[in-house]
Amino acid sequence: MTEKLMILGSGPAGWTAAIYAARANLDPVVLEGGHIAGDLPGGQLMFTTEVENYPGFPNGVDGQEMMAAFKEQAKRFEVRIEDYTGAESVDLSQKPFKVKDSQGKDWETHALIISTGASANWLNLESEQYYRKKGLGVTACATCDGAFPRFRDKPVAVVGGGDSAMEEATFMTKFSNPVYIVHRRDEFRASKIMQERALKNEKIKVLWNSGVEEVLGDDDDGVTGMRLKDTQSGETRDVDIAGFFLAIGHTPNTAFLNGQLETDDKGYLVLTQPHGSQTSVEGVFAGGDVADSTYRQAITAAGMGCKAAIDAERWLAEQGIE
Repeated sequence: MTEKLMILGSGPAGWTAAIYAARANLDPVVLEGGHIAGDLPGGQLMFTTEVENYPGFPNGVDGQEMMAAFKEQAKRFEVRIEDYTGAESVDLSQKPFKVKDSQGKDWETHALIISTGASANWLNLESEQYYRKKGLGVTACATCDGAFPRFRDKPVAVVGGGDSAMEEATFMTKFSNPVYIVHRRDEFRASKIMQERALKNEKIKVLWNSGVEEVLGDDDDGVTGMRLKDTQSGETRDVDIAGFFLAIGHTPNTAFLNGQLETDDKGYLVLTQPHGSQTSVEGVFAGGDVADSTYRQAITAAGMGCKAAIDAERWLAEQGIE
């Protein structure tokens, strides 16, 4: 049996695409994922304890609860869901496309929507991951989480030296003081204008030649500090902080594509039509963070998932596949 449409991934983009596709009678199949980045199905929101900036939730909503609601809405329209199953590999060289899932099952589909997301890069310290998964002060998105009360008028740290780190640190000065930028070297790789903006901000303090050895804290207060090691002298010191923000980049979850789709220099899927979702292979569409290195928000991902479903519906109709 050849499917009309398969959707890879179950974050805001994937579930939105599934809802729109199901309502268009495309009978979509969702490979929920969860194996690609080693995280739970549902993407980055599965590790966000409170989402305050998604419309329709005036009191905020737990990230896992939000993704569960998306999934339930998809089930309402009888979307077929392969739980805890992702795409192991795809063959886009011929139509219909071939997909092998992580359970070893082979699929064929006329159209494909890729919404596998992008995973934040971490230092992979045991303490970092502990407080991240507990939702106790470690995050890779200042725009998403920076306004939380736990960070207000308290010291926080942003780790990184590129444009993202400068942007995140500058953003956090709206809420926190001081904002430490922790960098392993004695100069940033960020653009000059971004560096100047950060360095001129009186609330930002740079901790040069510093590597993070451990995130300090407890289960009651969450993050309370960080242990730094001087990359030149080897000396260690503890610095009090209430929040620990990673800004060392994201990695799009595209390894399973094996280079069959065009990407930009950061590895994000290239969309070939202005304001559309078409990738470099006709009949393959993309939505969410896997094709978005700029915004990386739940609301923008959901919008991209909507566009991908509508584009897939129209493309299938043009092919005479009803």
